[in-house]
Amino acid sequence: MTSFCESFAPFIYEGETYQTYYKVFSNLEGRSATPVVLLHDGSGLTHQCLVPHADLTARSHPVILYDQIGNGRSTHLPDKPPSFWTVDLFLAEFQHLGIEDDYYNVGHSWGGMMASELIIRSHPRGLRRFVVDGSPADIAVWNRSSKELLEKFPQSVKDALAEGPAADREAYVNALKEVYAVHGCRLQPIPEEFVSTLLNNYLGGMLKGWSIVDQSHTIDVPTIVINERYDIAQDYMVEPYHKEIPGARWIKFEDSSHTPFWEGREEYMSVVGDFLSE
Repeated sequence: MTSFCESFAPFIYEGETYQTYYKVFSNLEGRSATPVVLLHDGSGLTHQCLVPHADLTARSHPVILYDQIGNGRSTHLPDKPPSFWTVDLFLAEFQHLGIEDDYYNVGHSWGGMMASELIIRSHPRGLRRFVVDGSPADIAVWNRSSKELLEKFPQSVKDALAEGPAADREAYVNALKEVYAVHGCRLQPIPEEFVSTLLNNYLGGMLKGWSIVDQSHTIDVPTIVINERYDIAQDYMVEPYHKEIPGARWIKFEDSSHTPFWEGREEYMSVVGDFLSE
C-alpha cells in the first residue's frame, strides 16, 4: 500500500472550532508533480470511497483526501439543525484547508458539484485542472434520473427507500445495496470502503433548487467530464458540463456504474492520469 500521513486541520465556522480529518498519500515536500485533491461523494460519505486514487502517486502526484465535516473521522455534529448544513459550509471547510497553490481537483458526484460551485464563485488561482465525475449540473435532473432508474426495481425496494432507515433500517440497507449493486458499484462483492459509507447522507433539502447550468460556462480551467454506462448520472445529467465549459472533454466508461475508480480502476487511472499530466 502507498505510504500516507494523516492529521486534523482546525476549521472555524460561525464562531465554533471543528476538526477536519485529512490523509496525504506520498510526500508534499519536494514533490515533482502537482498534488491531486479529492472531494468525495455524499454529502455524508467519506474519503474511503476515493482511496483508489492513491494509485495516481505512481505518476508522482501526491494525493490528498479528507472527510467533510459531519462524517468519517471529522467532527460529528448530530445535533445541528438542517439549516446548518449548507453548500457555504462545505465550501468554507475546503477553503479552510489552505489548499491554494498549484493543485488539481477531482470531484466525484456531490464532490464534483461542490468543486464546480467553488470554481464558479471564486476561480481559485492555484487550480490547474478539474475532473468532474458522475456529477449533475442540476439537482432536479439527478432526482429525475434516480426516479427513472428505480422504476425497474421491485416495489419493496422502492417502498423501503421512500420510507427511509427510520422505518426499517434493515430493509432500507438491503434496498440501498440492491440499487447500488446495479448503479453504484457493480463489483461483487462491493468494496467494504464503499458499503461502509453509504448509510450517512444529510443532504436532505440542502440542495433543493440547486443548479449551475447557467453558470457552468464560467468554469475556466481545463476540464474532463466523466460518467459511466450504468451510472445514476445518465448522459443528459452531465451533458451541461460538456456543453457549457469551454473546451471540456467528455469521457464515458462503458463497463462501470457510479464508481469507475473501483470498477474499471486501471482504465480510469490511465485516463485521469494522462489528463492530469498533459
